[in-house]
Amino acid sequence: MKNNLNDFACLLEINQIYKKFSGNPVLRGVDLTLRSGEIYAIVGGNGAGKSTLMKIITGLYKPDSGTMIIRGKQVSFSNTHDAHLHGIYLVPQEPLIFPNMTVEENIMIGLSETKTVLKKKIEKILIRLGWTLDLQKNAFSLAIAEQQLVEIIRGLVREAEILILDEPTSTLTFGEINSLFQTIKQLSSEGLGVFYITHRFSEIFTLANSVAVLRDGIISAKGPVSKFNYEKLLEGLVPAASSLRRHKEETNFLDSGPAVISNKETVSTKPALDVYQLSSKCFHTISFQLFPGEILGIAGVVGAGRTELAESIFGIGKFSQGRILLDAVDISKLSIRQRINKGLVYLPEDRHTHGIFSITSIKNNITSTILDRLKGIFLPVKHEKLLTSKYISDLKIKATNSDQELKELSGGNQQKVVLSKYLAAAPKVIMLDEPTRGIDANARTDIYRMIEDLKAEGRAVLLISSDIEEIQKLSDRVIVMHEGHIVKTLEKRDITFDEITTSAFGINKEAIT
Repeated sequence: MKNNLNDFACLLEINQIYKKFSGNPVLRGVDLTLRSGEIYAIVGGNGAGKSTLMKIITGLYKPDSGTMIIRGKQVSFSNTHDAHLHGIYLVPQEPLIFPNMTVEENIMIGLSETKTVLKKKIEKILIRLGWTLDLQKNAFSLAIAEQQLVEIIRGLVREAEILILDEPTSTLTFGEINSLFQTIKQLSSEGLGVFYITHRFSEIFTLANSVAVLRDGIISAKGPVSKFNYEKLLEGLVPAASSLRRHKEETNFLDSGPAVISNKETVSTKPALDVYQLSSKCFHTISFQLFPGEILGIAGVVGAGRTELAESIFGIGKFSQGRILLDAVDISKLSIRQRINKGLVYLPEDRHTHGIFSITSIKNNITSTILDRLKGIFLPVKHEKLLTSKYISDLKIKATNSDQELKELSGGNQQKVVLSKYLAAAPKVIMLDEPTRGIDANARTDIYRMIEDLKAEGRAVLLISSDIEEIQKLSDRVIVMHEGHIVKTLEKRDITFDEITTSAFGINKEAIT
């Protein structure tokens, strides 16, 4: 590890990087400098802009404005190949491995040099790092840690001088993490610059030379790790009250409509959903109750296990132990269709994979969850038309008519159709996973009002969201997950940005105050 990084060459300098998506600012004037041999930790909450910044550095996105300088020369990338040619390589959180190819083929893919030349390069890298890896092994048999090694070798074969590691330890064991850290330190000692994205504060102090905290698209704090402690990192993550108000004032959607008032005194004493000691490889001994007429928020950072938990409750994912009760009836072994018919529905985070039929009509999407409840192959035309018209009107879905194909709608309107599809099943419990991600302010307002209406009707709502203000606005109670565990349960009066953020990053607030 280098003691004085200012004595070493500047590999990458980014100045005043701005980026918007659909008019929403994601990066707002980011400045960073990475030097030879430096391990630079990047930390920030969900939606802070970390991934967008790294995608700009690796050529996946182009910035709206700003400059990027590599070894003193200004550059502009059109694609990832350009970034590779300039010595930049990203090791993604989920390694991009082709399972039916060998390890060697996975490493060599996309390279123009001869197999003989590349094989010699790979062998030299393995010797240099002291790794043992069977190059002729089929990639489908690789463990996650081995897949990450393959990704790192891909970068080194391409003569990367800058390596970007995105949450590399999220699925690794303690021993695998130590091995990875040794590799990163060795590479940095040879002059490689590393951007290390993490949600784990302990890793920053164990591994990194420098750290930058991203919050709402700006760098709120940065400098040598030696100048930071847990409390100072948290100060960078938790905005002041004025910063919390800024987003509300810009979009106005959080303050639109009636305020959400806790109705704890009117909530039934019998839970609609009772999750008991549920465990899988992604979450551990999860227990909670959700009551009719209640909105229970689930907060946490990437890798906390929130989506995996919801998918297991719904039946998409598997769990190794525990029980799921719906209205006191055990549904743990029921199919997804049976769970829907019992009154449990799930609006998924990835609506394109699990939520929509993009090449069919709005009408067919909305009625798809209730086909098996009706006699005959086809829905009665009158009933189908009335049902579709109701949700188009209630959720203000912007469409020419109910026969319009879903793929022609905007993201926000597609999300409304997915919500309508599950509401048509008349659920007792509805799980919403990032229900407003990627949609505009007006669509958010409509969905917030629908969620409040569900609560008023006595439905039980499980709300998973990376938007802490959204969680604060809507939830009666909040459970916070960190690395697969529930680390905090907050009642309405205790739900604050500070409490959620501190718990989501696994920090014991009392221990640092």
